[in-house]
Amino acid sequence: MSTTAAAQSSSTGSARLPRWEHHIAGKETAPADGRYFASDNPTTGEAWYEAARGTAADVDRAVAAARSAFESPHWRRMSQTARGALLRRVGELVGENADRLARMESTDNGKLLREMTAQLASLPEYFHYYAGLADKIHGETIPASNVDVLNYTSREPVGVVGAITPWNSPLTLTVAKLAPLLAAGNTAVVKPSEHTSASMLALAPLFEEAGFPPGVVNVVTGMGDEAGARLVDHPDVAKLSFTGSTATGAWIAERAGRRLIRAGLELGGKSPQLVFGDADVASAANGVIAGIFAAAGQTCIAGSRVFAHRSVYDELVERVVGRARTIRIGDPLAPETELGPLAMRAQLAKVEDYVAAGRAEGGQVAHGGRRPKVGLGGWFHEPTVFTDLPNDARLCREEIFGPVVAIMPFDADAEALQLANDTAYGLAAGVWTTDLSRAHRAAGALDAGTIWVNMYRAMSPMSPRSGFKASGLGVEHGSEVIREYTRLKSVWINTSDEPAGDPFVLRS
Repeated sequence: MSTTAAAQSSSTGSARLPRWEHHIAGKETAPADGRYFASDNPTTGEAWYEAARGTAADVDRAVAAARSAFESPHWRRMSQTARGALLRRVGELVGENADRLARMESTDNGKLLREMTAQLASLPEYFHYYAGLADKIHGETIPASNVDVLNYTSREPVGVVGAITPWNSPLTLTVAKLAPLLAAGNTAVVKPSEHTSASMLALAPLFEEAGFPPGVVNVVTGMGDEAGARLVDHPDVAKLSFTGSTATGAWIAERAGRRLIRAGLELGGKSPQLVFGDADVASAANGVIAGIFAAAGQTCIAGSRVFAHRSVYDELVERVVGRARTIRIGDPLAPETELGPLAMRAQLAKVEDYVAAGRAEGGQVAHGGRRPKVGLGGWFHEPTVFTDLPNDARLCREEIFGPVVAIMPFDADAEALQLANDTAYGLAAGVWTTDLSRAHRAAGALDAGTIWVNMYRAMSPMSPRSGFKASGLGVEHGSEVIREYTRLKSVWINTSDEPAGDPFVLRS
């Protein structure tokens, strides 16, 4: 962050807010046209800092720095083991700065401080895991029909990666991209969400502190239709990695297709939770609560549709509603708070629109549906439980990204699976049952990339994540993601001392 407070901003009209610059080639870099934008604290509804408003010129500078770093022998010829050592070191630095970064994220997006603290405490694991994988990225020898021919493959970095990241878990979702792409030898330009730029700008200098060459990791802040669009279309960006809405992901895929480059897309979800008649209903209710009200429902894996067997339906609704009534809403920095605000004013309006639509379609609000009286001035919404809605209601079809769940009954296993799969999305699903055979059958039948049984929202850097249908393309996490950030080369070598023969003379 700049050491001087900002004067009145020409773009926001805000007075003397702390100011963040771009991070390009290892340095704080002012925006090319001198414009900044304000970011609001969702707890108070007031601006708390300014960030550089990037344009095409800023993105061009950042991509040029990333390209130069990629081609530099300081990075390109660095051994894979040495890259792994740098990743391990930056992981240690993230751990040392975790409390500061967690508080920054909580202030910027309204998620509970204790949740962000837990996320930041786990981030070193990402760097350490991919540090261990860095010198295990290799090809293989292919048996050839001719004993005088050696055929082998190698995996090479793709080049400059453009990473566009969301506002709900900024550093976790960004590090999930940075750690593997750096392990593979790429360089990056990150465009964080304009709603949550501060933590990424605070993280960026730690890479140079760890010993990464300047330009390996660059950050340009700004609007999606300005900085983000230029990053998507930049001719020197070899791969795009995006986490966000399905609509934006589809646009990025179309733009990437025009240039025939790869795009990894982690997109939206409308994830179901299935509670079968033999389930531990108390555990299932806690899983439903965790799946939808943690993070105020602002996660792509939110379990926003719940299907409960009719024999346990009433009990499940009663338990979920009972706990929803006692959830403590307030300042996310306070240790007693269980539900913070929505991240943006527009997100609150979106949630209210869906609640109104659910009521209009005949749904009954078993709890919530309003703004609570918190007295903080921010963008809060009660945890909301709907019943009596069909699976084809708008509230059950579209991603809300808020603390709103619909609970619906079913009578038979096949019906539950059909209802769960009747969606455009396929990101995640939860299964609650004490029957192991039923659990395996459901996991195999559910059309989603991640299935949790008698748990929800667990994740690890070691376990791959993928989205089916409109929930995305490609893989994140795990060793499989290395394929996303490398290109495969096949090399053929004639080891014979015999001269090459006339190609038009056939040999017996």
